[in-house]
Amino acid sequence: MAAQSFDDREGWIWMDGEFIAHRDARVHVLTHAMHYASAVFEGERAYDGAIFKSREHSERLHTSAKILGFKLPYSVEEIDRAKAELVARQGTPNCYMRAIAWRGSEQMGVSAKRDDVHVAISSWIWGDYFADKMKGVRLMIAPWRRPAPDTAPANSKAAGLYMICTLSRHAATDAGFDDAMMFDWRGQIAEGTGANIFFVKDGVLHTPYPDCFLNGITRQTVIGMARQRGIEVVERAIWPNELPTFSECFLTGSAAEITPVREIAGLNFKPSNMTEMLLNDFAALTRRKNAA
Repeated sequence: MAAQSFDDREGWIWMDGEFIAHRDARVHVLTHAMHYASAVFEGERAYDGAIFKSREHSERLHTSAKILGFKLPYSVEEIDRAKAELVARQGTPNCYMRAIAWRGSEQMGVSAKRDDVHVAISSWIWGDYFADKMKGVRLMIAPWRRPAPDTAPANSKAAGLYMICTLSRHAATDAGFDDAMMFDWRGQIAEGTGANIFFVKDGVLHTPYPDCFLNGITRQTVIGMARQRGIEVVERAIWPNELPTFSECFLTGSAAEITPVREIAGLNFKPSNMTEMLLNDFAALTRRKNAA
């Protein structure tokens, strides 16, 4: 059976300040964002009715838009309220959420300096990002690299930056892997196609420094949890020849949450104590009402 199309669903979408029927949320084919990728977005999850790190996500949406040169017509507080009301209206206390802001069809051409900016928020039921993720996922090396920070707006969660993620993920699944690990323009390890990456060595947690990719909110959460446990966390340049020295590996992200990795391009990893402990801590944190 084919998966249900995302435009043909029951429920509601918050769009430009009001709730409309899910099927009525439409944009024109000459939307600037469709042609020139002038869009920013957030991926979030609600747990037991509370949106995890909601304000941080709304603030980052504003920051991402500012980096791309436009201003959102709704405040952080207004977006937070709309997200919370959407969860309640949908009756889905555990769901994935997508807030997006984009330049519309009011102006076409590479330059679009007008402030015709639209914002929408949608949600849907989405379980694990990877099927049976607790087995550990298999990664290949991505055919594309994260660009240098002076060639792309790496600190913005901008739609255009995900084109090479889609290409790399497709290459991975075509080759029989679950996902791909991306290098940066220098050849250092960067991240997965839609998630940050961590490694364990001798009880120490290592993760690439986010100088050319997004410093994920889940990434920051995991670093905070580890340090609360007294675990040393080292953010640094990590080179591919170091991979055999690590014992554990996992991915982090709002969609991926914490996902163990069991293989990277033929090198095997065994999810063990560190990964399991952080998985349990994250589950406990996200299920608390005050975690929002």
